[in-house]
Amino acid sequence: MASLFVIQGADQGKRFELTSRIVGIGRDASNPIRLHDSEISRKHAELRKDAGLYRINDLKSANGTYLNGKAVEDTPLRSGDQIRLGQTVILFDDNVSDAARELTSRVDLLALASPDDRSAILKSVPASDGANVLLAPGSAGEWLKERLANLAVMYRATQAISHVVEIDALLPQILEMVFESIGADRGAILLKDESGELVPKAVRWRGEADPDERMSISRSIADHVLRDGQGVISSDAPADGRFGKAESIVDYGIREAMCVPVQGRHGTLGVLYVDVRATLDYEPTGKMKPRFSSDHLKLMVALGHQAGLAIENSELYAAKLQAERLAAVGQTIATLSHHIKNILQGMRGGGYLIDMGLNDKDDQVIRRGWTIVEKNQTRIYNLVMDMLSFSKDREPALMPTDLNETVNDVIELMQARAGELNVVLDWRPASDLPDILIDSEGINRAVMNIITNAIDAAEPVDGGRVVVSTSHDVESSTLNVEVADNGGGIPPDKVDSIFEVFASTKGSRGTGLGLPVSRKIIREHGGKIVVSSEPGKGSTFTVELPLKRIEAGGGFDAFQTMA
Repeated sequence: MASLFVIQGADQGKRFELTSRIVGIGRDASNPIRLHDSEISRKHAELRKDAGLYRINDLKSANGTYLNGKAVEDTPLRSGDQIRLGQTVILFDDNVSDAARELTSRVDLLALASPDDRSAILKSVPASDGANVLLAPGSAGEWLKERLANLAVMYRATQAISHVVEIDALLPQILEMVFESIGADRGAILLKDESGELVPKAVRWRGEADPDERMSISRSIADHVLRDGQGVISSDAPADGRFGKAESIVDYGIREAMCVPVQGRHGTLGVLYVDVRATLDYEPTGKMKPRFSSDHLKLMVALGHQAGLAIENSELYAAKLQAERLAAVGQTIATLSHHIKNILQGMRGGGYLIDMGLNDKDDQVIRRGWTIVEKNQTRIYNLVMDMLSFSKDREPALMPTDLNETVNDVIELMQARAGELNVVLDWRPASDLPDILIDSEGINRAVMNIITNAIDAAEPVDGGRVVVSTSHDVESSTLNVEVADNGGGIPPDKVDSIFEVFASTKGSRGTGLGLPVSRKIIREHGGKIVVSSEPGKGSTFTVELPLKRIEAGGGFDAFQTMA
C-alpha cells in the first residue's frame, strides 16, 4: 500500500496510508490528509491513482506544490519522491506493501552442506575495489567506464537513498536501483538481526513472481561474503562445464548470482543478493558465457557500500529522534514541576492566611488569603491553557471579526492588573479597520499573553506605560496589533530566544510558554510577530495578520502570501 510520510514540518513523523483512488491534501478538515501548516492552502493538492500509479495534482494553491525541488502542477510520483507543500516535506512511498512483505517469507537461506546448494564461486573482489573504482574509473572495463562516464548510476544511487529516513522505505529503493543498473531477475536484501542471523528484509522479482517460486540463497556463499567482506559471482552450474549444449539450462533452472556485503562504517550489516537465469550462449572453450562480469560485481559492491551507509544513517536518525523526544519530555517535566511547585507554595501561603483568619475570626486576613489563592488559581489555569494551546494542533475557527472588538476585550480584562502594578494601559484603536477572518478566541489569547508580558516589563519603571494600538497596512494587506512598553527592553542577544519554550525572563513568575503560544496561534492564522527592542527604552511587539481576499461569489480565498 502506498503511503506518505511527513519528514519535515508541523506534522513531522506522521504517516498517511493511501487507501482511496483520490486523496485530498490541505489544511481543511475535509481533506483525508490534513496538514497543520499555515502556508498550505485549505485544499492544496490531491493524489489520483491511475493505472496503478499515483499522480499529484496542484489545486491552484497559493504557494504551489514542489516535487524534488521543482514546481509541478500534475505529475506522476515515484517511490522516494519528496513533495514540499509550504514548510512541510513529505516522502512518497509506493513499495512497502503487504505483498512485498510476504515475499520475504519465500527466501530460503540454505543450510551448510545442503544437497540443494549447487552454487560455486566463480569470481570475487574485495569490498574496497568498489570504492576504488569510483576514485579511479580508468581502471574499469569498457562496460563500467560507460556507466561511470556520466555518473548516472552512482548519482542516482546517492539521490535515491540520501533523503529516505525509514528503513522500510529505503530497502525497496535500493533494490529498484540495483535492478535498473545491473539487470537482475530477482533480488533480496538480508540484514543481521540481534543474534547475528541473516533475515530477509526486502525482496523483488522482475515482473510478477511465480506463486510457487522460491529464492534459494547459499548459506556458504553468504557466510563467505560476511566473513571476508568480498562480493562474489556464483553459479548453479559448476565451472567445469559438465552441462553441455545438449542439456536444457531452462529445465534445470540454472542461475548466475552476485552476493555482496552491505557494508557500513564499522561493520557488515548484511548481504545484497541478485541473480539471473543463465544464458544459452557458450564461449569457444565450451563453457557457458556468463551474464555477470567483474565490472558488474564492482558496481554491485559499490552499491552495497552506499546501501550500508544509508541504513546506518537511517538508524542514527531514528535514534536521534527518540533521544530528542526523551530529552524534551524530561525538560518539560522538570520545568513544569518547578512552576507548579511555585504555584502550590503560593496557594499554601494563602491557605495558611485563610486558616489563621478563620481561627481569629478576622475577615480581612481571610480576604487577603483568598486573594492569594485566587491569583494562584489563575496562574494554574493560564499554565494549563498555554500547555494545551502549544501541544495541540488546532485549526483556527475563522469568522469575519472586528479586530478592535477582540483586542478591546483583552484591554478590559487587563486594566485591573495594570492598575494593581501602577502601569498605565493606553488603548488606541484605529477607526478604519475592515473585518478580518480570524479565530477571535485564539487571537484573544495571543494578544493577552503579549500585553501581560508588556505590563510585567513596565512594572519596575516609574511611570510605566503600555500602549496598544491597531492599524491597517494597505501595502502589505495586513491588520496589525502593536503592543509597546517603556520597560527595560530586551538585550540584542536575547531577542531570538524569547520565543523558545520555557525561556522565561520573569523568573518564577513566568512559565516560558506565553510567547511561544502566541507565535503558534499567529502562525496558524498565516501571520507573524515582529519584535523591536532597545535596552533601557522598552520593546514593541507587532502582530501582523493577513487579510483575506473576498471573491466575487462572496467566499473567502486563501491567505495572502507572506514575506
